[in-house]
Amino acid sequence: MKSRDTLLRLKRFQVDEKRRRVSQIEMMIADFHRMATDLDREIQSEESRAGISDPAHFAYPTYAKAALGRRDNLRQSADNLKGQLDEAKAELQEAFEDMKKVEILDDREKATERAAEAARDQAMMDSIGLRPRA
Repeated sequence: MKSRDTLLRLKRFQVDEKRRRVSQIEMMIADFHRMATDLDREIQSEESRAGISDPAHFAYPTYAKAALGRRDNLRQSADNLKGQLDEAKAELQEAFEDMKKVEILDDREKATERAAEAARDQAMMDSIGLRPRA
């Protein structure tokens, strides 16, 4: 009984850990997208201030060029994290299925124990009922 409870606690812990990992990756992706959007606004602001929107132009603002590079890196990192997110979600699904299997097994064993106890109780009541009265 104790090892079953320990196994169930372990499976629940693993599912919680996988959920946290998925959540962290999703937050990182959202942060990268937010930062890339902020950089887009800064780039547009810098381009409108300089009056040049062609990055190939010799007088294109240096800050805007650097921001373009950072924005592209952020987007690439977010795309890379999407692959990790898919893996993490698959691992979460697998851990959840393992936990469910253990829970179902636990429920079955507990039901078997309850049925055995009920049968013992019924047998004791039957033996009490069959005793002659004095």
